[in-house]
Amino acid sequence: MTSREKILGRIREALSIVAPRPGHNEGSSKVKRGEGASVRDWLPRVGEGYSERLALFQQHSSDLKTDLRVVPSVGDFEAELRRIQEAEGWKKIGAHGGTLVKRSIGGMNLPVCWTDGGYAAEELEKCDAGITECDALVAQTGSVLITSRSAGGRALSVLPPHHVVLARADQLLADLPDAFALIKQRYSAAYPSFISFVTGPSRTGDIERILVLGAHGPKKLTILLAGEV
Repeated sequence: MTSREKILGRIREALSIVAPRPGHNEGSSKVKRGEGASVRDWLPRVGEGYSERLALFQQHSSDLKTDLRVVPSVGDFEAELRRIQEAEGWKKIGAHGGTLVKRSIGGMNLPVCWTDGGYAAEELEKCDAGITECDALVAQTGSVLITSRSAGGRALSVLPPHHVVLARADQLLADLPDAFALIKQRYSAAYPSFISFVTGPSRTGDIERILVLGAHGPKKLTILLAGEV
């Protein structure tokens, strides 16, 4: 039997088995649907307190190659940004008019491509970093929840090679259900045109299963988290 015949034979065998309808394959799962069941029963558990959420987020950040830096307060963002600027030799940055962003980049003495109004995409591409705020951080997945409103549009978190996120401790949520509940509560009257969960730097492993960072977006993701609750 040739390889082609083996493959076709397996396809015919698979097609002979009737697949269960979505949501009706209860026998294959340890979690049973029923009264009181919730989507959290199907997701990884997250600790209840802030310290447990932070520890989990730190572990995911390490695994994802996200540079997470916990600082005492939002007043320390500027000094930390300056340290990164000096280490990487930033010449120009992209930013938006968020309260934390404006407060934190004021003393950096760098040209800024502001994305709140009209801007040229080629100018944003020349920026060494894009500095944004976020809607939330998700401990369960190590993700950053951003929207076009919280992160200064669509391109600021994508075009510059280094994405830096400023976040407060009270923005660290436990899990994805909390994140979606936040989106609904905050934007149900008028959802943003762009909602995204950023989970680590941009990456691909399509070619020979070799991990390459920065394939479709920023090569680096840094999160500055003000540790005060």
